[in-house]
Amino acid sequence: MWILLAIVSALCLGFYDISKKLSLRSNNVLMVLMLNTLFCSLFMLPVLIGGITVGNFGMDNSIEGHAKILLKSLIVLSSWLLGYFSIKHLPLTIAGPVNASRPVMVLVGALVVFGERLNALQWCGVILGFASLFFISRIGVREGFSFRRSKWLWMAIGAAVSALYDKYLLRSYAPLEVQAWYSLYQLIIMGIVTGLLLKSQRHPTPFKWKWSIPLISLFLTVADIAYFYALSQPGSMIAVVSMIRRGSVIVTFFYGVLMLKEHDVKAKMIDLAILLAGLILLVIGSAAD
Repeated sequence: MWILLAIVSALCLGFYDISKKLSLRSNNVLMVLMLNTLFCSLFMLPVLIGGITVGNFGMDNSIEGHAKILLKSLIVLSSWLLGYFSIKHLPLTIAGPVNASRPVMVLVGALVVFGERLNALQWCGVILGFASLFFISRIGVREGFSFRRSKWLWMAIGAAVSALYDKYLLRSYAPLEVQAWYSLYQLIIMGIVTGLLLKSQRHPTPFKWKWSIPLISLFLTVADIAYFYALSQPGSMIAVVSMIRRGSVIVTFFYGVLMLKEHDVKAKMIDLAILLAGLILLVIGSAAD
């Protein structure tokens, strides 16, 4: 069941990235992100109202529980800021594979932080994942996006910082509870950040309303619900769920090729094949443990 939920989450993430790309084109990143947090909070509002109505303020009604969710909100919001700026300035066929390399980073993080040990198949997957990153960096150089010089590429990589925290939270709290409260806290934080940053900018990029903006929140909300429920299932593995979710790159890659007419398609398809091979090895290796 958790594998199916991870696949649903991956498909929604693909359309979420497409909606972001369409919304951010010649648009103000902060305002788009602010509206995304607003719509996500509105989608989850019935959960909050339902809990408050029955006298349950969530997270075991404890300050500690809400502090943990507040920390998650800060982590996710930082990740979103990096991801939004990167996807605005990078071609989807580059941003997609870079985003899809996040499971490799999650595994490496688990190895370093939590002392987890990888088997032979997982190590092969990690090596292919890094090979994919090196390969896409060479393609990026040809298109003017160097890993050494392009802050947008590093933002895309830096956007993968919150996955290791999610499994920990979902051991103690219900998936909808986590999502509802962190959406609310994100809205509050993003409102403050947007007000301060826009006030300090002398010539901010003009904001344009696009109907793809609420679609960002819709696809993200469904993707997160499926993701959190997948992680809450007995026997689920964060490494495998994270890898399956990165299959969203297939949706964004083909949209970038077919609709946006992005360049170097053959080379990028080779990179995508290397990356998917690495993800498959990671899934098989994780399932074999």
